[in-house]
Amino acid sequence: MTAAVDRMGGERVLLVSMPFGAVERPSLGLGLIQAHCRRAGVDCETIYLNLAFAERLGLDDYMWLGGELPYTAFAGDWLFAEALYGPAPEADARFVENVLQRTWHLSDTDVERIWRLRAEVIPFLDQCLDSVPWGDFTLIGFTSVFQQNIASLALAARVKAAHADVTIAFGGANWEEAMGVALYDQFEFVDLAFSGEADRSFPAVLLARRAGQSVDGIAGLISGRRATGAAGETPALVRSPVVERLDDLPVPDFDPYFLQLRPNPATASVTPTLLVETARGCWWGERSHCTFCGLNGATMAFRSKSPDRVVGEIRFLHQRHGVSTFSVVDDILDMRYFRTVLPKLADARLGTDFFWEVKATLTRRQVRQLRDAGALYIQPGVESLSDHVLALMRKGTTGLRNIELLKWCKEYGVKPLWNLLYGFPGETAADYEETEALIHAIWHLDPPTGYGPIRLDRFSPYHEDPKGFGMVNVRPMPPFIYLYPFDPAVVAEIAYYFDFDYSDGRRDDEYAGDCIELTKAWMADTDRGMLSVRPDGEGDVLVVDTRRGVVDGPVRAVLQGWKAAVYRACDRSQLFDTLAALTEVAEAGVSDEEVRAFLVRCATYQLMVEHADRWLSLAVHTPERDEGAEVRVPIDLVAVG
Repeated sequence: MTAAVDRMGGERVLLVSMPFGAVERPSLGLGLIQAHCRRAGVDCETIYLNLAFAERLGLDDYMWLGGELPYTAFAGDWLFAEALYGPAPEADARFVENVLQRTWHLSDTDVERIWRLRAEVIPFLDQCLDSVPWGDFTLIGFTSVFQQNIASLALAARVKAAHADVTIAFGGANWEEAMGVALYDQFEFVDLAFSGEADRSFPAVLLARRAGQSVDGIAGLISGRRATGAAGETPALVRSPVVERLDDLPVPDFDPYFLQLRPNPATASVTPTLLVETARGCWWGERSHCTFCGLNGATMAFRSKSPDRVVGEIRFLHQRHGVSTFSVVDDILDMRYFRTVLPKLADARLGTDFFWEVKATLTRRQVRQLRDAGALYIQPGVESLSDHVLALMRKGTTGLRNIELLKWCKEYGVKPLWNLLYGFPGETAADYEETEALIHAIWHLDPPTGYGPIRLDRFSPYHEDPKGFGMVNVRPMPPFIYLYPFDPAVVAEIAYYFDFDYSDGRRDDEYAGDCIELTKAWMADTDRGMLSVRPDGEGDVLVVDTRRGVVDGPVRAVLQGWKAAVYRACDRSQLFDTLAALTEVAEAGVSDEEVRAFLVRCATYQLMVEHADRWLSLAVHTPERDEGAEVRVPIDLVAVG
């Protein structure tokens, strides 16, 4: 137990959120730790100094630097580098030239803006040091995710220098596993570092300190400065046990955020979003770890909260804070929630809306369920429209299934947020020729919200076995060199994002260049038109095409009889044999050649697309269909997968 604990007569914890934490939402990690402290009977406060920095800079500058600039430029972290390490004009000049200008092509005006904002950093840190009674606390914990690390370290160093008895702790994604060990070794003012889930390790530290016992050896904790074993090695990190039953977690305490958000004039216009966690890990990753994904670190095991706990927690947070917009932080939606949580949310009529990450292989009814439950924004992990590229990713879906999802999202008013990725080892020019053709055909659907080459992220299969995937010369992304001026081997342990070369010498955009330009045009087009379909009499359908390129106004076509049946059946992609066996086709006495000729004609006019003799209609049902309108096809002929 430290001298500070003796003076204060007990533990007092202060949790800190530094720039560039988001101003529009509280920290889920700090909210959980605050609630754990309350459960343990420990006095705990949380301070959002990111809000104070937004007030100092002005909201526009803060949001621009922390959110609008490319986050892998790490401009927000670099802003605080001088405050942490001291002046380094030559390194600063190289960072500006190599990262901001050469890599991200920032204009001179943008660079000048960043320099101007950097001048506010040291006065801000002085203000923090003077305005917070740091010595009144026994343990000060900094959360560090995304661009928070250098700012947090810069302030922590000043606090430790002024209050040597205070225990400085760090946690968050930037301090997981090897990254946390390397950072801990470099910054000796950090006393404790929490790796991975801290729901067990943080309370264990509180209990040990309360009992006057050593915290060394607690699973998930990095401690014991330079402690070595008999052979002189630094002890390996013992991973923290994961929380198996998520219902045992407390409800996050977000009160401090709202108490500090509302009086702040800079954030008066901010409409807050609440973070909610319903699951951890990834059930798909347990089966087939996507090659580029490093999100779960050492905690891939999938666990989820019970339906009653999920709905109860959302109801409580909604009523307590008066916030209606929720962002679910799960890596993937628990598919069982379509039978439990989503119907409960729809019935509750809370007036809330949600962002949720989902698997792209949803049915139409599941998309409607998401909408009815308030999930107006989803991230479906589409990533590509090429079957071959999707297979290289291990995504477990196909290009046509991805298009199905985009089409149904348009029908039910759910916004899919997706990225088009390229540069996968093994991709070919044919993959992107196929993708370009599909983009032209689905121009009326929601384009990606971003695009870019793949990264090599820590914890991903690419990072675990780069040579096996044809990746060589793996090295930390350039910003890490300037943010952490240490031995290259140490920087390689701290970095999360890596650059690499291809073993066959290709460039990341070698095959995708034309597709990227087409994607940019797709994203920029605000008048994409629509391809719609609706019932038109007994069994007939009316197709209306107002997409760009249509001559002399909308094109209308009435499909009747077996043609209408075939088009309706292709709402979900179907094999040709399935379509040829439809009852309406058989009763009309239509030959296979006639069915195929109809399908080819539909594809020619981009009313359908085809791949591997699977056919998918592209028209969006307008108005949306009711729950009972699912198309039925012969079950014995439906391909599984």
